[in-house]
Amino acid sequence: MVFLPADGIAKVTRNGYEAVIVTSRRAREINTHRLKLLEMMMEDSEVEIDGTKITTLALRDVLDGKVKYHYSGDEDGAGE
Repeated sequence: MVFLPADGIAKVTRNGYEAVIVTSRRAREINTHRLKLLEMMMEDSEVEIDGTKITTLALRDVLDGKVKYHYSGDEDGAGE
């Protein structure tokens, strides 16, 4: 089991709810990419897919600062 420190999320986003939204969007991107790889795997057996859970990869990306996001709308962050 992989341990990812929850206190790191506070450094990356304004609050936990925002972290969930950003992480879920990243997880969807990773899942879409994996589905494309699975389709390619049917044609070419040389394609390898990382077996790490998608949510773990997404959280790592958020915590490592690899996910870029911005706020649109008001300055207090109420709008996304």
